Amino acid sequence: MGAREHVIELAQDLRQGFWACLARSARAGSELRQTDLFPDHRPPLDTDTKSVYGSSFGYHKGGCARIGSRASVLTPREIIDLLRQEYGELRWRPRSDAMSELVGTILSQNTSDTNSGRAFARLLVRFPTWESLLGADPTAIAEAIRVGGLAGVKAPRIKAIVEEVWARLGSFDLSFLAKMPLEEAKAWLRSLPGVGPKTAACVLLFALGRPALPVDTHVHRVAKRLGLVPPRVGAADAHELLEGMLAPDEVYPFHMSLIKHGRRICKAQRPLCPQCVLAHGCPSAVL
Repeated sequence: MGAREHVIELAQDLRQGFWACLARSARAGSELRQTDLFPDHRPPLDTDTKSVYGSSFGYHKGGCARIGSRASVLTPREIIDLLRQEYGELRWRPRSDAMSELVGTILSQNTSDTNSGRAFARLLVRFPTWESLLGADPTAIAEAIRVGGLAGVKAPRIKAIVEEVWARLGSFDLSFLAKMPLEEAKAWLRSLPGVGPKTAACVLLFALGRPALPVDTHVHRVAKRLGLVPPRVGAADAHELLEGMLAPDEVYPFHMSLIKHGRRICKAQRPLCPQCVLAHGCPSAVL
């Protein structure tokens, strides 16, 4: 047997022995018998198992591997603090009234901020008041918002929402949601046609300053990569999961900083892990 073949065989034996050792350790709690792979070493302690997570090989979806040095997943507070150093202090300010936020969020679905902003502006030029939408033809609404994309879907949805709000309240003043218990306010909004958890949370957070967390594609992607959301949990189910991890004053900076980070660093296709301030605490980082 040549030297190369001998080294390969030795490496395979060591690897098999190592994983067998770990398996026996797991079954026995924290005890390793002296007959295991390294008989002269003490059994591992609980503190050792916490560090193994960051010392083992981890595989990224893109096919790359890293040897990390991370001890544990970052907490939401740690994430906020680290991203504050990158993007500055993110303070809440009212973005618009609640009804405008509701319609604007519908328009923002599956399009860019630029296009949704144009669509909203053109909608208001064509229909200056929400009352003027009550008797509008959906095709006329669709024409006004066409620049935002999916006009054929969004136009009837907007009309249905406007009609339902008017039928319930006789006005378009949604400020009462600011004083309603948070879960009741969410439920009221989600009972409107086509309003899901993200849209409801956007209205409550951005217009009314309520601690409701919208989980868009950026927040969902970054939170999953950071290990805060299990791999098979979708964005809709992640709302309550992530919101439950946050203190009320953490909701806005968490949402905004993860969006900024998702757009600039933690991109969908080619995340810039070497530039990421969270990489040391990210189980998905490729360094």
